Amino acid sequence: GLSVDVAAASAQRSMSGQRNNEGSLDETLPITVEPIDPPSTIKLSVPEQVSLLIVNHSSQPMNLQLQMRLSDMTGVVICGSSFVGLGEIPPSGGSCTVDVRLVALVAGLFSVKGCYIVDLSSGMELQQPPLFDVFVKLPAEELEEKKAMDIVDF
Repeated sequence: GLSVDVAAASAQRSMSGQRNNEGSLDETLPITVEPIDPPSTIKLSVPEQVSLLIVNHSSQPMNLQLQMRLSDMTGVVICGSSFVGLGEIPPSGGSCTVDVRLVALVAGLFSVKGCYIVDLSSGMELQQPPLFDVFVKLPAEELEEKKAMDIVDF
């Protein structure tokens, strides 16, 4: 995930007006969503809260909504409301944070994806790249039961 320091540097770059002529990130992804200290592992069926930093890199204020679309998620899905109104985010590095809850449906290694930002004023939708990778592990009790089942004598 992106640290808050990097987000601040990104916001500073946006405010200083530095631009690349060849399709800069600010133009490709005018809004970015980055997890703040995402977990590397989570337990199966146990909801986990993750904080997300949303940054407006564009030159215009935007009235935004964060959407976590279940149809694009595998293994780890949103728990609770799948959308959050963020309100108007100022331009050139304006940001906000929001907490979402995720829950793992199966054990394994997964990318948390299905995140979209919608500008409610224009209807523009921006699909975000995968937010982070996470390993889903079985709770300790289930592991013990599984081991016991593997040792059964016939």
